[in-house]
Amino acid sequence: MQNKDFVNAAVRAVIEYFNNQADSTDKNGHITEKDVFVVWLCKILQNNKALLSTTVPDGMYYEVTYNGEKKEMYVDAYKKWKNFVVKVN
Repeated sequence: MQNKDFVNAAVRAVIEYFNNQADSTDKNGHITEKDVFVVWLCKILQNNKALLSTTVPDGMYYEVTYNGEKKEMYVDAYKKWKNFVVKVN
């Protein structure tokens, strides 16, 4: 799958997941393509992987993987709990 096709499919998957999971009373209960952005993208052989997020301030990010051999796409949804510094000597 070409990067452009993969990114379009990944964005659609995130939109569908978010819109199906969001509480209907939430003011951010519906997102569109303009609300989703790619943070990181990689293609190795026939496989693709991307990290995506949305403009919704909920701390969520999404890891989308395309398995070119099986022609399957997997979506992992994560919540960012904390960000901290670790000093390395």
